Amino acid sequence: MAKTILSRYLDPEVLSRLSGRRIEPRGLVLGNLAGAHKSPLAGFAVEFAGHREYVVGDDLKHLDWRVYYKRQRFFVKQYEMETNFVCHLLLDCSASMRYGQGAENKLAYAARLIAALGHAIVRQSDKVSFASFDEQVRGFVAPGNSLSQIIRLTELIDQCPAVNKTRMSDCLGELLGRTKRREIVMIFSDFFTDLDELERPLQQMRYRRHEVVLFQVMHRDELTFDLDETTKFIGLETPEELLAEPGQIRRAYLRALERFQTRFDDICRRNRIERVVVDTSRDAGEVLSDYLNQRSRMHRGR
Repeated sequence: MAKTILSRYLDPEVLSRLSGRRIEPRGLVLGNLAGAHKSPLAGFAVEFAGHREYVVGDDLKHLDWRVYYKRQRFFVKQYEMETNFVCHLLLDCSASMRYGQGAENKLAYAARLIAALGHAIVRQSDKVSFASFDEQVRGFVAPGNSLSQIIRLTELIDQCPAVNKTRMSDCLGELLGRTKRREIVMIFSDFFTDLDELERPLQQMRYRRHEVVLFQVMHRDELTFDLDETTKFIGLETPEELLAEPGQIRRAYLRALERFQTRFDDICRRNRIERVVVDTSRDAGEVLSDYLNQRSRMHRGR
């Protein structure tokens, strides 16, 4: 059962694009362990805890040559205090995320991004947690750094009903109460919500010095409104319906979208929050590769 669920959300081609890539926190991080990333804390005693497979970028001085001579594979010595950041992956599973067919369905696309990022993070021995929400928090996986985390989070994703409205502000406020240190929070949503209400929990996250990344997952129809024939528009979170000629309302729709995006940009800019607009028609591996390249460049430039 677990393998079947994993196969729906973990694409080998996407994983291969992320192979050997590290996700580094920006600035100092507070965590349980010391060694892989900069920390404002010092003076920990470090004890040997085990091994993990070597990935490109690991410090060669931690290679265990005895294991290599026995198994002909590279393994890195791990210490009790090596993992030192937590990444919280938060998924909006409200009804508006149900839009799109097949691989371009927004919820399914966001789930694949989350599974791939989660996999990459635990492979580098850092921790991930996961939560899904709509009107309330639907599921939560506490932070962990084992590959079984990915099974648990994909099982929760598989249970997302995507039939309710969203109360994003309240849910993010509740989930913020489960974070204790300076960590990374990545939120995956179309963010079709009240932006004034959304800004409050985002400000609280930044006040606690979390790094916040917003992945705004949108279908190409929503971004371009490139529809030609007479179309019946059915509300996913309201019972309203509208029969219209797309050509007659395209300009007004695109103006409204531009105003929304500009306002969203302003909120992110003044709170120093990163926002990534994702078009579900793009290859997920390409999206993540581009994002990590940009993140790596910014990390080196600090």
